Amino acid sequence: MSAIIETGDIVRASAPRFEVAFATTPAEILETQKLRYRIFAEEMGAQIDGGAEGIDHDQFDRWCRHLLVRDTATGKVIACTRILTDDRAPNAGGFYSANEFDLAMLDSLPGRVMEIGRTCVDREYRGGAAIATLWQGIAAYITSHGFDYLFGCASIGLEDGGATAHAILDTLRVKYLAPERQHVRPYIPLPAADSRATDKPKMPPLLKAYVSLGAKACGEAYWDRDFNCADVFMLLNVSDLNPRYARHFLGKTAAEPAPVLNA
Repeated sequence: MSAIIETGDIVRASAPRFEVAFATTPAEILETQKLRYRIFAEEMGAQIDGGAEGIDHDQFDRWCRHLLVRDTATGKVIACTRILTDDRAPNAGGFYSANEFDLAMLDSLPGRVMEIGRTCVDREYRGGAAIATLWQGIAAYITSHGFDYLFGCASIGLEDGGATAHAILDTLRVKYLAPERQHVRPYIPLPAADSRATDKPKMPPLLKAYVSLGAKACGEAYWDRDFNCADVFMLLNVSDLNPRYARHFLGKTAAEPAPVLNA
């Protein structure tokens, strides 16, 4: 697994195959925006105006830190996310998630908060190592800047009419639901499914990573019609981080060896 080195405000980790670092130039940010467009628009069918360059961008990008994972063998950016912190969110007009949920409960959280969003992994690299490397970079940033909470939206596709999404949401309600005081209200609730899933559904990689780390679902999902998915608002209290992963990502003592995230 990667070893993380931090110099100043730049988090960088190296591994035989992957390297995670913050974008430091407009060209590197553009690489992440092109990856986002390729996955969200071309693969998932999201309604995004990518222009002639084929990029996914919005007004939040300029206020975010863009974290990327690069395949060291090819130089290709194969995963990315963006971080919007509590001190920069006002400049962006608020957090991105506020477009989908009433986030009033964030005001009651003690300490610092940060949002991750637009997280994606290239189709050829979804076996787990790439997203685990991405989380290492996120964890290093949390540690070095003293954040207490991390949140973001994890998406579930609705290609089957919502059957899989509702089955996954049922699991979240039973096993991974935050206390009611930490619930957020979706502005467009997910409608009922056309049918019910017949088999136990597999969680999408990002959602599985969230729950493996100890994050909780904060109530009902938002219906993102442009992306044809259900967005679940996930909240991670850093002090509640699953001890199996605390040592792995944050360097904290844990009773068990920390495994790689199986996304």
